[in-house]
Amino acid sequence: MEATAVVNNLASLARAGARTLISATAEERSAVVRGIADALVANSARILEANQEDLTRATASGMQSSMVDRLLLTEKRIEGMADGARQVANLPDPLNRVISERTLENGLHLKQVSVPFGVVGMVYEARPNVTIDAAAILLKSGNASLLRGSSSAASSNSVLVEIMREVLAKSSISPDVIQNLPSEDRSTVSALLHARGKVDLVIPRGSAELIRRVVDDSSVPTIETGAGVCHVYVDEFADLNKALPILMNSKTDRPSVCNAAETLLVHEAVAENFLPSALSSLRKAGVTLHVDAATKAIADAHGVHSGLASEADWSTEYNALEMNVAIVPSLIAAADHIQMYGTQHTEAIVTENIERANQFIALSDCAAVMVNASTRFTDGEQMGFGAEIGISNQKLHARGPMGLEQMTTTTWIVWGTGQIR
Repeated sequence: MEATAVVNNLASLARAGARTLISATAEERSAVVRGIADALVANSARILEANQEDLTRATASGMQSSMVDRLLLTEKRIEGMADGARQVANLPDPLNRVISERTLENGLHLKQVSVPFGVVGMVYEARPNVTIDAAAILLKSGNASLLRGSSSAASSNSVLVEIMREVLAKSSISPDVIQNLPSEDRSTVSALLHARGKVDLVIPRGSAELIRRVVDDSSVPTIETGAGVCHVYVDEFADLNKALPILMNSKTDRPSVCNAAETLLVHEAVAENFLPSALSSLRKAGVTLHVDAATKAIADAHGVHSGLASEADWSTEYNALEMNVAIVPSLIAAADHIQMYGTQHTEAIVTENIERANQFIALSDCAAVMVNASTRFTDGEQMGFGAEIGISNQKLHARGPMGLEQMTTTTWIVWGTGQIR
């Protein structure tokens, strides 16, 4: 069967199954998500066996280490996925929230309430945890899901979807609300992007190249999740004892993710005091340094290896242990640099000056701003969403980590007593 027919068929099954999801109570939806969490832990050996198949293929193909890290599942990561699902289950019901309500002079009573999108497609790369995060959030918010992961995670995704559908089969909600689109055929992505009328929304999550392809090619509405060229700016009023651990956590905690920092900007007034220890610590952690001329002079003077950054480096999302470093003459200069090279994801300032912090916030046109905190906190679970379906850099509908509320749209309900125009 050709890709378009396959996708359309699965979308139709998902749409039909969604009727059982819409009619389910909030507790029934939450119970299914909790059941999925328990099933993940109970089937961890089964999941790890499938994941090992993916890792073996990835290693044989020469996949980059940062991508292998995204692909890797461990018992701890499976437990983390389960914990995230439980947190989602325990959050308030996002449906039927009253957004706006009023009565007009003609007696019509208007109420705007939250409702599901319907059928949501996810296109994502080598991150099997997204399979669970997305499905849990979409289930809880009343949406059916078409999950199209990458072929590199085919075995892991297949088992994860099987486990979730097994849980659904024991409930009042149809297993058809979760569909795993074939990943061995690249044309299924194109078919999903053009299934307008059958799919209500598509969300890409992955590399800048993947996101751009989805946004540019899709005739189905999309929410654009963004690449993360994130910055840490150390201000002249920074507490340098705070700045170093914030920097190291932002860069080295998990460099393969989108909220990892890619560039360090340091005010010239504290550069001589801060950079020797910062550069040395980064290098000891295995970070390759791409620096401007002023920073290189400091690095050379303290025996820290670095290379001059190219123009392209400043806008590169490394997803690896690499980082750009520059000295700036002012907060305004830092903001200008971020505006030129950033991706409107997450920016961080380290400062003890509230006015400077507020100025940085005002100048940072991005989804999240951190003041004296790591960029790694731009995360659905860390922000109390339980999990996230992605981080949106766009300005329409949703911005920042997207959880339950962002996976709903609205309906106007108008009550009358016989009014006509």
